[in-house]
Amino acid sequence: MINLNINDEISPLRAVILGRADSNGPVPKLEDAYDPKSAEHIKAGTYPKDEDMVAEMEAVAEVFKKYDVKVYRPHSIKDYNQIFSRDIAFVIEDKFIIANILDDRSMEIEAIEHVINQIDPSKVIEFPENAHIEGGDVMPWGDYIFVGTYYGEDYPSFITARTNMKAVKHLQKLFPHKKVKSFSLRKSNSVADENALHLDCCFQPLGRGKAIIHKEGFLIEEEYQWLIDFFGKENCFHITKNEMYNMNSNIFSISPDVVISEKNFTRLNTWLREQGFTVEEVPYAEISKQEGLLRCTTMPLIRD
Repeated sequence: MINLNINDEISPLRAVILGRADSNGPVPKLEDAYDPKSAEHIKAGTYPKDEDMVAEMEAVAEVFKKYDVKVYRPHSIKDYNQIFSRDIAFVIEDKFIIANILDDRSMEIEAIEHVINQIDPSKVIEFPENAHIEGGDVMPWGDYIFVGTYYGEDYPSFITARTNMKAVKHLQKLFPHKKVKSFSLRKSNSVADENALHLDCCFQPLGRGKAIIHKEGFLIEEEYQWLIDFFGKENCFHITKNEMYNMNSNIFSISPDVVISEKNFTRLNTWLREQGFTVEEVPYAEISKQEGLLRCTTMPLIRD
C-alpha cells in the first residue's frame, strides 16, 4: 500500500509520479492546442520533439534518484501526451483526488491505475462532473489550501481556465478544517505571456519562508497583496512577464532546502542560492514550450 501524505509543497519528498514523454504522437493541429504557448510553437515549427523531452525528464528522474525518492511513471499510451501528471490528479493529506480535466485527456488517469490500485480505495476521490479542477491550481500549505481559479462569467469561453468556483467550494467541503483561499487568475486563449494557465504559473511557495510570484498573473490586486502580506514582501521573488512566460515560478521543492530548477533561470537560481537553497539545475526548456514545467510534470504522493 501507498500511505499518502501531502500537507505542503516543501516537506522532504519520499514518493512522486513523474510524467513521461516517449510517445506524444504527431505535432497537434493548431486548432487542437490546449494553450496559447503550445499554439505559438506549433505555428513557428518549434514544437518540442519526444526525444528532447524524454532527455529532460530523465534528468529530473536522476535528481530524484540522488535524493532517494521513489518514482512512479505512467504506463505508456501510444501517441498520447502524458507529460503533465499534476494536471490529472493531486494529493492533499491522505486523499488522492482525481481531477476533472479536458475530455481529450481522460486516458491519462488509466495509465496510472497501477499506482491508484496501491492506495486505499476509500481515499480515492472523484470530483462532481461540473466541478472542474486541475492539480496545477491546487497548493496545500499547512492550514491553507491555495487554489487558482477564474471568477468571470465568461469562464466557459476560456480553454485556459481549468478550475472553477464549484471545485473551490467542493474542496472546502472535503477539507472543512482547512482554509481554502482562492485567487482569480489572468486568462488568455491567444496570448501566452498574458495567460496564467494555473496558479503555479504565477506563484510558488518555497522553503525558508520564501515564495516566487508574478503580480500581473492575478486579476485582483487585493488577492495578490494577501500573498505578499502572508509571506512578507522581503521574502517574495517577483518575476517579470518574460520570466513568467518561461515558467520561472514552476520549479519543484524536494525539501525545504532543495529545489529543482531549469538551468536557464539565471536570475532566479542566483537568488535561490543567495537565500541558502541547494539548486539542482536541469534542462527543461523544451517541455516549457507546452506551458508547463517542473511542478506540472510531477505529482507528489508522500512527503514527511
